[in-house]
Amino acid sequence: MEILQNISLNPYNTFGIDVSAKALASFTTVDELSELLFAKPSTEEMLVLGGGSNVLFTQDYNGWILLNRIPGISLVREDDDFVYVQVGAGVNWHVFVMYCIENGWGGVENLSLIPGCVGASPMQNIGAYGVEIKDAFESLEAWSIHDKTSNSFSNADCRFGYRESVFKRTLKDKFIITGVTFRLHKKPVFNTSYGAIEQELHAMGVQELNIKVISDAIIRIRQSKLPDPAVTGNAGSFFKNPEITTTHYEQLKISFPLIPGYPTHPGIMKVPAGWLIEQAGWKGFREGDAGVHPKQALVLVNYANANGAEVYALSEKIIQSVLDKHGICLEREVNIY
Repeated sequence: MEILQNISLNPYNTFGIDVSAKALASFTTVDELSELLFAKPSTEEMLVLGGGSNVLFTQDYNGWILLNRIPGISLVREDDDFVYVQVGAGVNWHVFVMYCIENGWGGVENLSLIPGCVGASPMQNIGAYGVEIKDAFESLEAWSIHDKTSNSFSNADCRFGYRESVFKRTLKDKFIITGVTFRLHKKPVFNTSYGAIEQELHAMGVQELNIKVISDAIIRIRQSKLPDPAVTGNAGSFFKNPEITTTHYEQLKISFPLIPGYPTHPGIMKVPAGWLIEQAGWKGFREGDAGVHPKQALVLVNYANANGAEVYALSEKIIQSVLDKHGICLEREVNIY
């Protein structure tokens, strides 16, 4: 078990921000995690990272970074309709999705090409193209930092919401997710009504639907408008799509007749944050090496050598601009450190 001192975090966050951590170590088993927690001084701060795809470091991290690298994908049980697959928290999310597609298991194909690791997926209740983790989630195992015990959480226990779970609120920094079990369809139910999926399938000349072609279509869509973190630093969607009252939405439609909106609950409409940001004039904006992606205004980018404080400052300007123009306060999806 190697503990590195004063190590750069540049390779461990998809924004490519070059800050350092006081200490860094990785674990591949719960026993190794337990040993690291025992070795870490109780006064030191700690942050667990998977793929580092949902964080923005604005300064050096004066604490321990623990890299979750727990591997493994295994079929634990099945019934007539579903397979139940247990996945190590350190498994790359897209690798897991491709494994499901290869085996004909449906439920996560709409979540293709999302960066990050499996362990972070229930924390954020990640979602895309009409599907969220909660739709395929069965349970998870998490290590209690305080009690030093392994605990199981059901779907209900996680209190999933829009990019939310109990691990982002009341249980924040109290548990480390070590494994996730998914319930996947043996007979997939196709979801192609969201966004441009059907248009892309048509452009591909698809005659017969299956989870592989849906995944291929979504990968093509994402690659056409989202920057590759290996080329241009980013953390995907930087802001959540805000939810506003139907009354507020109808008022906005008077001034902005083309404003898109989707009902989520009675009296509540979800408005695309990317549209709001673009209307406020930020799409394609660049200041130094910090900018807004020219194809997707929801994505903030580090073109080369921006620091986290510069990206954060840009996000502050965008939030204020959208608030001034539309009366909507955007909320960051990315975690700030």
